[in-house]
Amino acid sequence: MTDADPHVIVPFDAVDPKTRLSPLLDRAEREALARTMLTDVLAALRELGVDHTVLATAPVDTPAPVAVDDRSLTTAVNARLAGDTVGEVEPPGPSPAGPVGVVMADLPLATPGALRRLLSGAADVTMAPGRAGGTNALCVCDPTFRVDYHGTSCRDHREAARRGGLELATVDSFRLATDVDEPADLVEVLLHARGTESAVWLREAGITVDTGDGRVTAVRDR
Repeated sequence: MTDADPHVIVPFDAVDPKTRLSPLLDRAEREALARTMLTDVLAALRELGVDHTVLATAPVDTPAPVAVDDRSLTTAVNARLAGDTVGEVEPPGPSPAGPVGVVMADLPLATPGALRRLLSGAADVTMAPGRAGGTNALCVCDPTFRVDYHGTSCRDHREAARRGGLELATVDSFRLATDVDEPADLVEVLLHARGTESAVWLREAGITVDTGDGRVTAVRDR
């Protein structure tokens, strides 16, 4: 990609993440899986060749630059959209003076190709919705746009763009729409994320796909 590409921020909950996976994973395992999914997202961004920063709620060991901000997701991301780089640690990343991408850390199916579609959009705001009304990724080219991750955020972001007179484009992408919050989400990782660290981690933890009663579920075999 070119020098005009967005700087991407990757929000990451470093404190007791993914609590809804507790039926299958204990706290230490949830933390390990969250870090592994972050690793997969960062690998896709590196392969794409875009600058990126992890926006974490606490210090985290990662090869990418890290900005620590323990405020709410909405507040922390909006601060970055406004150009606030306070909290960034070595190695420093560039100030997001141009377009800003926001890619969640729990998208283990994300590929460079899917991310390129999002980040190369020409609209004021390009959005990749998640399932159940969330917003899994954004590319913000207009500096007046602000996020709101409470409730049905994809609908709220469409309305915010409309109120601001901004052009909003939607990327229809299975790989960007698949985030991991519930045990059922792990099925998609096991089936479609072959070769990524997240899929390997799940299999080594004994998480497998079961179709015994005709439904596809993620279960623990040990």
